[in-house]
Amino acid sequence: MRRWWTLPLAVALTALGTPALAQGDYPNRPITLVVPLPPGGTVDMMARAVADKLGAALGQQVVVENRAAGGSGTVTTRAVAKGPADGYTILLGYTSTLATGPHMFPNVGYDPRKDFAPVGLIGMAPALLLVHPSVSYRNVGDLVADMRASKEPFQLATPGVSTVNHLAAVLLAEQVGVKVTYIPYKGSQPLITDLVGGHVKVGFNPIPVSRAAIESKLIRPLAATSMKRSSMFPDLPTIAESGLPGFDAVLTYGIVAPAATPRPIVERLNKELRAALATDEVKRRLSQDGAEPMPTTPEEHAAVIDREETKWSALIKSIGIHPN
Repeated sequence: MRRWWTLPLAVALTALGTPALAQGDYPNRPITLVVPLPPGGTVDMMARAVADKLGAALGQQVVVENRAAGGSGTVTTRAVAKGPADGYTILLGYTSTLATGPHMFPNVGYDPRKDFAPVGLIGMAPALLLVHPSVSYRNVGDLVADMRASKEPFQLATPGVSTVNHLAAVLLAEQVGVKVTYIPYKGSQPLITDLVGGHVKVGFNPIPVSRAAIESKLIRPLAATSMKRSSMFPDLPTIAESGLPGFDAVLTYGIVAPAATPRPIVERLNKELRAALATDEVKRRLSQDGAEPMPTTPEEHAAVIDREETKWSALIKSIGIHPN
């Protein structure tokens, strides 16, 4: 009988020891960094900016995997939240999936605070308030004066409903105290095309897709939507310093893991992520995408998620935004 009891006991002891062993030699195989959107966009760029450096430091390849399943990334975000919490599948989480999406789409199936272990932020990227060169506005004050004087709802173009650029427009209208007609485009590039063509006069759009048209003087930036000036446009004021104090509408990008991921694994990932963000190469790549590096601890990352979710959910509920 002793022989029959020995095997189950050995199996049980092995099973108990597996988590500790797995953490101790982590990582011992490639890591998948999931991007919940198609390749080529800013979210994808953020992941690829750090993946190679992160992989080199960890001694295992970090493979960027794009999974575009809809819901502005919320469908894939749910799948990762419910997946294995072993540190081998992590997620590029950003404002739309961790702050606005859960309030824009019904039953997303995850809680940004409870279902993820924040690893650390990668960066922050403001949007730009842009105008066609034909308009006479030289600053935000001129625009606000015209918005308030307009007898018809003022038109503001944005790259789609529910994006942070759209919410920036909503926030501007709220702070100015005027009614606005939002003109949603199916993406940032179509908006730029119509803004350059003069079909719309004022809009919000991300820096990367707007940069070429700005440098060619086909459109003109009035202000950035962050509290601090963009390093790419250091002479460009922010909306907050242009008469609307406290205005802040930015995209934040970071890495998160399923909530039950062991703390030692989270700490290892955070350590190497912060080291990657300190390198000149990663700083340069982020700057090219209009982002500012934001190295944080897991706790600081959690605080940013909490703050953004609280802020944007309140705005979404107050005006009843729904996606197309």
